[in-house]
Amino acid sequence: MLIASEATLFGAFIGTYFYFRFRAPQWPPDGIPEPRVVVPLILLAVLLAGSIPMHLASQAASAGRVGAARLFVLAALALQAGYFAWAVHDFSAQLQMFDITRDAYSSIYYVLLGAALAHVALGILFDLWLLGKLVRGLTTYRLHATQAIAFYWHAVNVIALVVTLTLLTAAIG
Repeated sequence: MLIASEATLFGAFIGTYFYFRFRAPQWPPDGIPEPRVVVPLILLAVLLAGSIPMHLASQAASAGRVGAARLFVLAALALQAGYFAWAVHDFSAQLQMFDITRDAYSSIYYVLLGAALAHVALGILFDLWLLGKLVRGLTTYRLHATQAIAFYWHAVNVIALVVTLTLLTAAIG
């Protein structure tokens, strides 16, 4: 249910982005720098790579290998936290270039980025909580939590992929 509501939320955001884009005579508007392509794609690759250890953590937990599950969650957390730190730094730097209240472009741009980053932050909190639980051993509840958090990360990664590609459409004209 959570994933479905999040997909709906982002669907509305992305629909708004394209509504504004197709109504605007120029996208992005004058005075806003062209979106960078390389940095967002590298960040996206790092975030997507985090799905691999999360999937492996889920498989390890299903096999009763709690130590391996913890290590895989820790590996995923390192990738996700690295992504988050750089993305927040990049977000802050972009705010210096153009303000969020400048126009419709800047508003929807920062809403999309901010909402995606908020979901990554929540996922990092889920990882930390899960690590704390897995330290005490593996139970059926913790197995299901591991699977649910892995699924959450897969959904966050799909959202990040769609958001990144949406925002990069401004770079192609």
